[in-house]
Amino acid sequence: RSPGAKVISPYGQRNGRSHTGEDLKTKAKDKIYAAFDGEVVFSNTFSGYGNLVRIKHANGLETYYAHNSKNLVKQGERVRAGQVIALTGQTGRASTPHLHFETRVDGKPRNPATYFDLATGSLRQNAFRRTKNGFIAK
Repeated sequence: RSPGAKVISPYGQRNGRSHTGEDLKTKAKDKIYAAFDGEVVFSNTFSGYGNLVRIKHANGLETYYAHNSKNLVKQGERVRAGQVIALTGQTGRASTPHLHFETRVDGKPRNPATYFDLATGSLRQNAFRRTKNGFIAK
């Protein structure tokens, strides 16, 4: 989370269309950090997302980081939570520099606010349930 970042477009319906993530206003070329350890499953340009990094995590989540000015990781790379993975930008269908942050479980978009308190940059512990192998997204 970048200092001063704020949600400028929440998850849900926007202009009659489904908005599958949260847009966080940042300064151009701010650092974007991985939310959890995981494997980069996509790092390239993709339609309206522009430059997109997708990371698959052991807890059942997949996180998307979009509109990046530059992706700093490659597909197949293992990343650690808190690692810088990209720089914010205005690629794809973006009208201002920002980060589009998306969470998915089993390929279905979920509200990022379910898992993260974006105002404080903290994880919501009650959004995960314990299994014998660790934690998984509810």
